[in-house]
Amino acid sequence: MEFQGKTVLITGASRGIGKAIGLRLAKEGANIIVAAKSTEENPKLGGTIFSAAAEMEAAGGKALALACDIRDEVLVQEVVSKAAAHFGGIDILINNASAISLTPTEQTAPKRYDLMHQINVRGTFFVSQACIPYLKKSTNAHILNLSPPINMDMKWFANHLAYTMSKYNMSMIALGLAAELKKYNIAANTLWPQTTIATAAVQNLLGGEALINMSRTPEIIADAAYYILRQPATSCTGNSFIDEAVLADAGITNLDHYSVVPGAKLYKDLFV
Repeated sequence: MEFQGKTVLITGASRGIGKAIGLRLAKEGANIIVAAKSTEENPKLGGTIFSAAAEMEAAGGKALALACDIRDEVLVQEVVSKAAAHFGGIDILINNASAISLTPTEQTAPKRYDLMHQINVRGTFFVSQACIPYLKKSTNAHILNLSPPINMDMKWFANHLAYTMSKYNMSMIALGLAAELKKYNIAANTLWPQTTIATAAVQNLLGGEALINMSRTPEIIADAAYYILRQPATSCTGNSFIDEAVLADAGITNLDHYSVVPGAKLYKDLFV
């Protein structure tokens, strides 16, 4: 069990994709730091850092719930220090926390623009920065950003310029860190879904129940992350992975069980 005793810090891990990755790695015996804002349950979103941590411990891992708004760099440093002290280090960082607003330029309020760039870009950068000293001490350190392959086709900028900029910045952070940290044997990669994933963001902001029914469950991303993070950090770095391709490389081609509605037509995600 490659993850037995390994410590994984996941931002935005109280629900959705972040929580699914935490549960998958907890099942392998990992220590999970649930770093997210939700200390009280929002009925529209569900879950808190505490309920997520409890589920991860029930799955077989150890978990530590730490309230963290990644826009606050002082709090980020405190959370990373507490996490490393509690478990004796950090081996893997999953930059999952993200904000979304699919608005054209004229309809993008400064508040929404700032939120996306403070969380997706600035937050990802400074959480990564805070974890690097601990990742340097790991035997197989990985950074995995939940962001898309960079595709400069103008169609991906046309309808939601501010969001696209912020997500491509997350990917640039991973690619930049892959090059910068290669000498320390720290891998940095990105992971993105081929289809939409059934999350609160899809339910509440994008397409409601209709789009949920054309989506896959977060477990497909969790399984893809598992296969990426098992790889040697020395050779598996600087990649922009798509979940389906990762699973195909692992010999998994029947993906029917990931569909929210078995046999339903699936909706392709943005940027692919």
